[in-house]
Amino acid sequence: MVTIIPFKALRPEAQYAKLVASKPYDVLNSKEAKVEAQGNPYSFLHITKSEIDLPDTTDPYSQKVYDKAKENLDAFISRNVLFKESKPCLYIYQLVMPDRLNTGNDHIQTGLVCCSSIDDYENDLIKKHEFTRPEKEQDRINHIKTTGAQTGNVFLAYKNINEIDAIIDKWKKERSAVYIFVSDDIIQHAIWIINDEETISKISSLFKEKVPCTYIADGHHRAASAAKAKAFFIQKDTTGEKNDNAANYLLTTLFPSNQVKILEYNRVVKDLNCLTETAFFEMVEENFLIEKKDKAFLPEEPNTFGMYLNYQWYKLTFNNSLRNDDPVEKLDITILQHNLLQPILGIADQRTDKRIDFIGGIRGLHELEEKVNSGEMAIAFSLYPVTVQQLFDIADSGNVMPPKSTWFEPKLRDGLLTHLVV
Repeated sequence: MVTIIPFKALRPEAQYAKLVASKPYDVLNSKEAKVEAQGNPYSFLHITKSEIDLPDTTDPYSQKVYDKAKENLDAFISRNVLFKESKPCLYIYQLVMPDRLNTGNDHIQTGLVCCSSIDDYENDLIKKHEFTRPEKEQDRINHIKTTGAQTGNVFLAYKNINEIDAIIDKWKKERSAVYIFVSDDIIQHAIWIINDEETISKISSLFKEKVPCTYIADGHHRAASAAKAKAFFIQKDTTGEKNDNAANYLLTTLFPSNQVKILEYNRVVKDLNCLTETAFFEMVEENFLIEKKDKAFLPEEPNTFGMYLNYQWYKLTFNNSLRNDDPVEKLDITILQHNLLQPILGIADQRTDKRIDFIGGIRGLHELEEKVNSGEMAIAFSLYPVTVQQLFDIADSGNVMPPKSTWFEPKLRDGLLTHLVV
């Protein structure tokens, strides 16, 4: 069973919350972060992407960048933009995302912000479904070691427990949020503080008794970096109380699985692999039924795909049966890879092939059209999103998903709740 604990969050004064809150560091490059933070000295990007305050020629992985992050973090604290909670607390983080398909149903998800045990991560009670890249891990390891802070929140999912849901819902109804604002991307963010020791103990006990494991939805690199940075801080600890060392825990937000929203992660390819359109369609028809569509097509069920080529949308329906019980083989992106991308378009490895690119579903199908219409890409594919159960099945089996399989929305904001490890 999993271990969670309350923590003394470093967080903004209420009047600064919206200004401090920033998009996760890993969804913006340095140039985008600089534009995002322009004119806002309170943006947490000055800490998570501190190269924006250095000359453009600065290597974003140089020690100068991490030193600048530490300098900026200290300045935020000294200016009373951020302060440390006086006692360990749990926090409720609710996000409300307007319905992008105009069905009238906004998406609401409510998570519990806490510290999760790194021992659980290392013992696979916090399950993974992606590979991590060493250079990206090292970046956040250096950031954590220099700043003494875990600034990136790891998004975990768990199979929902009614008793936990009831406690969180009751707390929201009976108390006011300490922060509530709408960000520039029209997502409403609200945070409540759970500072009652009896309630904290009850929630922690329920996780210990009823939640056998959690699953990383978003934040594999953040989790891996926190785990690897742990040894650095424990070696520095002279108290002998290693079990209580803050570096033994990582900053997480846990969402019940019935509230998690996964969007599709679409593909665009630069060319038809030297094929004529006629030859291409003949090859596609060997494994897919092809149907012209009079407007942009987003699949509404598994084993169907949208395809955009030469100003025309098509619906592709996979017409072969799957005999393999491997959960990875059942993914739509695996079906597309094995039956079209690799044998027809010559994309052998999506992780390394420069002819393919990935577009998160939040950007809409018009982004696929623009990539193709501009001539930058030749063809685009829209996919049915991975389900939460598929993610759980793959993580439980010990397998990993193909690259860029899941896009989670809405995204947590950095800066609202930070875990200090020193």
